[in-house]
Amino acid sequence: MQINLQRAKKSDRIMRALTGLDTNAFDQLVKPFGQVLNKLIAQQAALQPRERAVGGGRTHTLKTIEEKLFFILFYLKVYPTFDLAGFFYDVDRSQCCHWVHFLMPVLQETLGRELVLPKRKIKSVEEFIQLFPDVKDIFIDGTERPVQRPKKQKQQEQHYSGKRRRHTKKNITVSDPGKRVLVLTKTKPGKHHDYDLFKKSELPEKIPKHVGTWFDLGFKGADTHYDLNCVMPHKKSKNNPLTDEQIQDNKVISGIRVKAEHAIAGIKRLNCVTQVFRTRKENVADTFMLLACGIWNYHLKTV
Repeated sequence: MQINLQRAKKSDRIMRALTGLDTNAFDQLVKPFGQVLNKLIAQQAALQPRERAVGGGRTHTLKTIEEKLFFILFYLKVYPTFDLAGFFYDVDRSQCCHWVHFLMPVLQETLGRELVLPKRKIKSVEEFIQLFPDVKDIFIDGTERPVQRPKKQKQQEQHYSGKRRRHTKKNITVSDPGKRVLVLTKTKPGKHHDYDLFKKSELPEKIPKHVGTWFDLGFKGADTHYDLNCVMPHKKSKNNPLTDEQIQDNKVISGIRVKAEHAIAGIKRLNCVTQVFRTRKENVADTFMLLACGIWNYHLKTV
């Protein structure tokens, strides 16, 4: 049993359901993906000579570049267990694990070459302007996804999110009005508050003053602690209810800032950053989030 790629490519709806990309975007990604993959295979062959003649051994299940790209996108979009993926491709679960960890760096480098991966860190205001010269407004927000409950008490405490009432991992995203993800901070345990992660990322000092910076109330304090062109909703309290004018302001701000939620919703089309994170290998959670942002940005680029 194996997924029929040619049948899937006949329907954009099916391709989006299986890979997160439509047929046109998928086809455009095949060539650069193949270039990166062939380069990696050549490097490995130079380091480790073949033990068999060309054509020897078991016939590869993923015969073409298209099938390899489809598999890694299918894994990230659907996020099946290795047992389930092995059942679909008629191989052992360990083979699926090997494919995933071999192909993920290939996909990451490919998306990097296509200039769709978000930046992980901005070093200066000048670099921000150089990278995003046309950006006049940015939307900053936090996003969480669930993880399995850690066994160790200390890790449980670090990953427990009081907001979500479950164990999570968290990132801060910076997006533009076109819903493109510009910056993605490193993945951190869910205990940390959005504003704390924002401060520790050193992003506040790297945002130009002329750029409108839109926040929700989870970042309360950024408007007073930093010299930024902040736009933030008014906060009501028990003793200070909002006036009618402030309520109208909040509606306008919410209507514009919803683009940040749309960007995060685009990232979370992939189940690998929506379902409970299962993988035990270090840094895979961060790689999943980076690839999800890259795939979303690539989708926007090809629409």
